[in-house]
Amino acid sequence: MARYVTTVESTRSREDAFAYLSDFSNALEWDPGVVGAERVDSGEVVVGSEFRLVTEFMGRKTPLTYRVVELEAPRRVTFLAETGTLTSLDTITFERRGDGASVTYDADLRLKGLLKLADPLLRLAFKSIGDKARDGLRTHLGG
Repeated sequence: MARYVTTVESTRSREDAFAYLSDFSNALEWDPGVVGAERVDSGEVVVGSEFRLVTEFMGRKTPLTYRVVELEAPRRVTFLAETGTLTSLDTITFERRGDGASVTYDADLRLKGLLKLADPLLRLAFKSIGDKARDGLRTHLGG
C-alpha cells in the first residue's frame, strides 16, 4: 500500500475549490502524472459520476475510471478506481479558512496479487508523484 496525504491552503473559497476538484477531469490541469482526463457523464457531480483518467507512472500509461463514491458538498468527495491490478481511493476534504479554504488530499493506492511485493518501491515513487501533484494543487488553487 502507498498512501500520500497533503494539505494545501487555497485563496479560493471552499465552494470554488470543491467545485474545481470534484470535477476530477480537472486533474489534467494540476496533476502532472495525469496525461488524459475526461468526464464520462454530464450534469452536476453526484455519487456515481465517472471520470476517465490516463496516468503515466514509471513510463507506463494506465487508463483508470474513477467513480464518485462519497460526496458531501462542499466538504468532501471520494473517488474510487479499481482494476485487476490496483485500487486507488482518493478523498479530498475542504475546510473554510477565512475567505479561502484548506484542502486535504488523501490518496491511497493498493496493488493486488503478486504486485503487492512491489509495495516498498511503490511507496517511494508515490511520494514523488504526490509532491508534484501537491505543487500543482498549490498553483491552481492559488495557495
